[in-house]
Amino acid sequence: MTAPPTPSGGPPRPLPWLPPLVYGVVLAGGLYAGAVAPGPADVPVLGGFSACLVLLAGLDGVERLRHPRRTPVRPALLLLLARLALFAAAAGLDTSGVSRALFVLVPLTAYFAFGRRAAVALGVACVGVILAGNTLWVPEWYLRPGTVTDLLMSGLGLVLAVSMAAVAMGEQEARLRLEHTLEELRDSHTQLTEYAARVAQLSTVRERNRLAREFHDGLGHHLTAIAIQLEKASAFQATDANVARKAVADARRSANRALDEVRRSVRTMRDEDEPFSLSTALADLVHHVDGGPPSVTLSLAGDEHGYRAEALTALYRAAQEGITNARRHADATRVELSAVYGDHEARLVVADDGRGFPADSRTRQSGFGLRGMRERLALLGGRVQVEAAAGRGTVLTVTVPRTAGPAAVPAQEAVR
Repeated sequence: MTAPPTPSGGPPRPLPWLPPLVYGVVLAGGLYAGAVAPGPADVPVLGGFSACLVLLAGLDGVERLRHPRRTPVRPALLLLLARLALFAAAAGLDTSGVSRALFVLVPLTAYFAFGRRAAVALGVACVGVILAGNTLWVPEWYLRPGTVTDLLMSGLGLVLAVSMAAVAMGEQEARLRLEHTLEELRDSHTQLTEYAARVAQLSTVRERNRLAREFHDGLGHHLTAIAIQLEKASAFQATDANVARKAVADARRSANRALDEVRRSVRTMRDEDEPFSLSTALADLVHHVDGGPPSVTLSLAGDEHGYRAEALTALYRAAQEGITNARRHADATRVELSAVYGDHEARLVVADDGRGFPADSRTRQSGFGLRGMRERLALLGGRVQVEAAAGRGTVLTVTVPRTAGPAAVPAQEAVR
């Protein structure tokens, strides 16, 4: 598999120090060989040899300035041809043979510019060129140990150059992946922080709404009863002291039950919930409906065991809301309360004979009590249905599933 070239916006070139090092070693070796050679030094040859290496270093510098990340394919190809020409010229002017080390840079630079396949192909080509040169200009080179050793060392150097390029490119790609992963982790951390803040905010809003529903459905019911009984006591104070005293006692009892509701809510917030029985709670609710209209009857069917406490509590709150509305708004004389526990869902029905309300009465349809009931039932996957008509009473039907339903299932309301 060919290693992908470094993107133009990626990190700096791998091994930027290697080509200048090779040029310096080759220059030092060539000059040393020319200096210690017998006879006078051939200054023009040494000058041309040095000029080739200086030009090579200049090409590298220009390339790094023009393309600090990765050289595009066409300029990279032109630079490769120019380097090959300068390598050949330096090797031709060098009498020491050390210039053959320059060809190690051919596959190395090609790896970074064109990928692994091109680097391997050029490495093989370099070995072929050296072999062809020996064949053409060195008679019976294969019988000369020094020549064969030079050929083997050149091949080994080319292999090591490709391997070094692969390691450098792999290390650079790994660093790129690591930096990319770290950047993603930083982004994820930022997103998680934002999500955590959003969840905290939503949790606060949800808890605030839950408490608002609890206060409305629980305390609202009892405060309504207290207000009615106090009005009754005030009305009968001068004419029937016994009725007035009983109304005050009923108001006191409703206040005590309101305090019990508050304590129960506090225990719930402290995870100190006690087992909840809907049947018992409904019977107590009906039993303590304080004097005066409406009269409330209760019917139960089935077994509530197996239902979640949240579902049973939602039904109880719906019963409180239905009775409170019948007393406060409907002027009802009779309320029929029924609860049926089925195999798959429980259904609570609150029916009154009050004045009802028109089907287009948006105020009654969107009051806080009914809206809180819809929200509570939506979280449980339940349904709310209101059937009402002016002068013909109201029927409130609430159902909850036996098992947990998706919170996304909306509660439904139908007004007829």
